[in-house]
Amino acid sequence: MTNSSHDVAVELAAENARLRSELAIARDRQNASAEILRNIAASPSDARPVFAAIASSSKRLLDGFSATVLQFIGDELHLVAYTPTSPEADEGLKASFPRKIAEFPTFALVRGGETIQFPDSEAADVPELNRELARLRGFRSVLFMPLMNRGTPVGMISVTRAEPGAFAPDLVQLLQTFADQAVIAIENARLFNATQEALERQTATADILKVMAASPSDVQPVFEAIAANANRLIGGFSTAVLRYVDGAAHLAAFTPTDPAGDRVLQASFPVPFARFPPYQLVAKGTAAQLPDTELEPAARDIARARGYRSMLFAPLMSEGEAIGIIIATRRATGPFAEHHVHLLQTFADQAVIAIKNVSLFNEVASRTRELARSLDDLRAAQDRLVQTKKLASLGQLTAGIAHEIKNPLNFVNNFASLSAELTDELNEVLAPVDLSDDVRAEVDELTGLLKDNLGKVVQHGRRADSIVKNMLLHSREGGGEHRLSEINAVVEESLNLAYHGARAEKPQFDVTLERDLDPAAGSADVFPQEITRVLLNLIGNGFHAVAKRKAETAAGAYEPVVTAATRDRGDSIEIRIRDNGTGIPDEVKEKMFNPFFTTKPAGEGTGLGLSMSHDIVVKQHGGTIEVATEPGKFTEFTILLPRKSSFPDRAD
Repeated sequence: MTNSSHDVAVELAAENARLRSELAIARDRQNASAEILRNIAASPSDARPVFAAIASSSKRLLDGFSATVLQFIGDELHLVAYTPTSPEADEGLKASFPRKIAEFPTFALVRGGETIQFPDSEAADVPELNRELARLRGFRSVLFMPLMNRGTPVGMISVTRAEPGAFAPDLVQLLQTFADQAVIAIENARLFNATQEALERQTATADILKVMAASPSDVQPVFEAIAANANRLIGGFSTAVLRYVDGAAHLAAFTPTDPAGDRVLQASFPVPFARFPPYQLVAKGTAAQLPDTELEPAARDIARARGYRSMLFAPLMSEGEAIGIIIATRRATGPFAEHHVHLLQTFADQAVIAIKNVSLFNEVASRTRELARSLDDLRAAQDRLVQTKKLASLGQLTAGIAHEIKNPLNFVNNFASLSAELTDELNEVLAPVDLSDDVRAEVDELTGLLKDNLGKVVQHGRRADSIVKNMLLHSREGGGEHRLSEINAVVEESLNLAYHGARAEKPQFDVTLERDLDPAAGSADVFPQEITRVLLNLIGNGFHAVAKRKAETAAGAYEPVVTAATRDRGDSIEIRIRDNGTGIPDEVKEKMFNPFFTTKPAGEGTGLGLSMSHDIVVKQHGGTIEVATEPGKFTEFTILLPRKSSFPDRAD
């Protein structure tokens, strides 16, 4: 082989070796990029695995001593990934972060997006902090690559070497690629978490709306849902919802922590506004924060008792007025994120909507109940009007029939009495006549039978006359004149009249009369004669019921009692007549106010007493009459009379 051929072969071999080396390096870099991309895809919500892969690949591919990834969070620089060296050096590195960006001079060098490197950390132009860190960690050169997102620095990557010297341009470019991937990971995580938070907020909002829909008349479940969701989404220690009532803050709902702390919270409310600083803090409707409770004496004691260090306040505003507040707390000090402030204010707005909804619902429900009552009253008035018209027609018919019957009935009664007297005169006329004993006996028997029959005609004629008189009374519109009357006096007089009347009819009748007359009952504008008729009827029915029960009960086992009571009911006066007699069966109770309905034996009742009483109380006086009864135990009639009447002829 000639020298020229040998030289070509050597050159080709060297070129092949160089190409293989470059290919291997390119393959390693591609594999590293692919690995980082896989981490980005596998961890969409957390960039830390990506940072760890970038640190590892940067150290390896840049032939470094160590690599770190730093991220700007707020106004601080945080260590998010590093490759370990020695335990002492690693602890020193971790102890250096987080730190304020203003206290980290390297940030000023890279904040515009420039790549900075210190070929020798011992050089005079290297900041003292970087020199000390290099000595602590054991490196001599370092490369700083900023992480830029839309022109804004969000962090940086640093790669160190144990020996001094500048990093080659291709290595700087490789680190730039890793930096771009880190930015992608940060942005992906931010977008993913922002989307996740938005979804959680929407879900929480939907949950609260569901609670509102399920609890239209009670705001308490809504407050509890708001407290729980706000605490979860803000990552709080505890959250409380307070309402302002009568100049004080009242605890409406809270998320529990521990029993002792919860008792402290509950015991702190209600509290007057003067001793509740948050009331003035957010009175204008703007949310406020307390980053460290140790710096605020008014909040320090309860914060220590409950175990938190920072607070966020969101007012509940309705038409420019504060009606409550939501307070979120955290264990850590520091300000709340802006989106958390907006989130809590959103929950505060929902609480206000819930309060208004419940208020409107209750107003509508109250109005509906009022309308329902008005409708019931209208229907009752219509029923009374129909009944009154029926009774008026019946009264007119009754009066007409009674008048038609009364005259011939008078003739029957008068001529029956006269004929009975004539039988005596006939016997006197026949006395001197000479008749055989058989004939006289037959005459005496016939005249006796005739007199007995006429006596029965007179008896039943008088009974018919009594019925006619009651029918005329029932059909009458009113008796006497209406005037302001002491109701207790009317009740007392009715009791005495009824009792003495019953004793006169049946001397052996005995009953205990009890009185429970309210001195405040006072007077009412009534027809006293008509009210007396009603009371006499009800008391008389009571006497009949107790007498019947006593007759059906073993001697000494029952004590008949009739009670009369009155009560002041404001614009009305209540009268109760109660007896412990036989009571009234349900089937009788349904018909007892119907005209001509009676359960008394034939000849003892006309069936007009309760019907007449109902007309006097309801139709004439505009009151009510109701009955409560239990068969075999008691019956109680309750009359409600208005104090002021609307009688047509009433004087002003």
